[in-house]
Amino acid sequence: MWRHVAANAITFLMVGMFLLGGLIMWGKSEYDAPGPLTQAVCVQVKSGTNMRSVSKNLAKQGAVSSASIFRIGADYEDKTGKLKAGSFLIEPETSMKGIVDAITKGGASTCGTEIVYRVGINRVSVQVRELDPATNRFEERAEFIQGVDEVPAAYTEMRDQADVRFRVAVAEGVTSWQVVNAISGMDILEGTVPSTPAEGSLAPDSYEVRKGDDRNALLARMSSAQETLLAAAWEARDPELPIESPEDLLILASIVEKETAVSDERRQVASVFVNRINQGMRLQTDPTVIYGITRGEGVLGRGLRRSELRAETEYNTYVIPGLPPTPIANPGRASLMAAAQPDETPYIFFVADGTGGHAFAVTLDEHNRNVAAWRQIEAQRKAEAEAND
Repeated sequence: MWRHVAANAITFLMVGMFLLGGLIMWGKSEYDAPGPLTQAVCVQVKSGTNMRSVSKNLAKQGAVSSASIFRIGADYEDKTGKLKAGSFLIEPETSMKGIVDAITKGGASTCGTEIVYRVGINRVSVQVRELDPATNRFEERAEFIQGVDEVPAAYTEMRDQADVRFRVAVAEGVTSWQVVNAISGMDILEGTVPSTPAEGSLAPDSYEVRKGDDRNALLARMSSAQETLLAAAWEARDPELPIESPEDLLILASIVEKETAVSDERRQVASVFVNRINQGMRLQTDPTVIYGITRGEGVLGRGLRRSELRAETEYNTYVIPGLPPTPIANPGRASLMAAAQPDETPYIFFVADGTGGHAFAVTLDEHNRNVAAWRQIEAQRKAEAEAND
């Protein structure tokens, strides 16, 4: 009898273990399988939220087929305690495992509201944007010019939300003074900047920031990034380049940055200045003269006067030989590489061509014809503007 009972017990145990193993395999299959979402959703995880409430929310949004399997899988992977606050974009058919990875790996939020401070040459604009998960595109909710326009309610409302993301986007060609002036007016940052960083030392880029970040820490990140970019450009420079130091390369790159906004032209523009240096010619570039007047503190807002073009100053490259003493703006990666690896061309002149780009020339006669064509375009535009007034 006892043998019979023991045999039955062993049988039931084996069947139970078999069923348990099958259940575990099924659960793992469900955990790893494509999820039920048919369109993307933005999952918000508030600070202090636990995995149980997140799993219930995901089930309500139709992102997971089972809140229980989701929690068990997170526990099994030892990720329950790694839950991060933020807003996370969950793409269609993302598995439960993929969702757990997304909400526990840390880093910046991937959806929700974003506030972007765009530091440009002429202004600092602030954009409040919200990602539409269905289209994976940001929809603008508000935009204003910092320090000029009235601050919209949408900005004040969204700025104080816990999961909003902040970015400071610095345009290529802005000066260090413009950067400091811009971030000093950003109410999400803290700290006073004691002095303006050296011209050219800040890398134009997009920087993720958090509310309460120190302004000097942000400037240090920009400075470190520019050091890395300059070192890479110097290492990759053309061995025939008539530039003696990384600082001189930075100066040349800043001139290239201010002379053209057309990416395809940067290496050609750099070649003109390199050719002039090789031939012992003056650089004769307006942006250096302008910097000598403004010292990078804002824009000139008018044309250069003849007296300014003739004045002997350290930044007037119509008068002085070679490069000016410092950069005249903060060049980006593309201009640094253009200065380090300019095109091989015979050009020593260029002038605007009316399309946003430039007409290049080898001889003075050819250049004068290009200048005459540009003057004609300028006159025509002025006449059209006056006619429309």
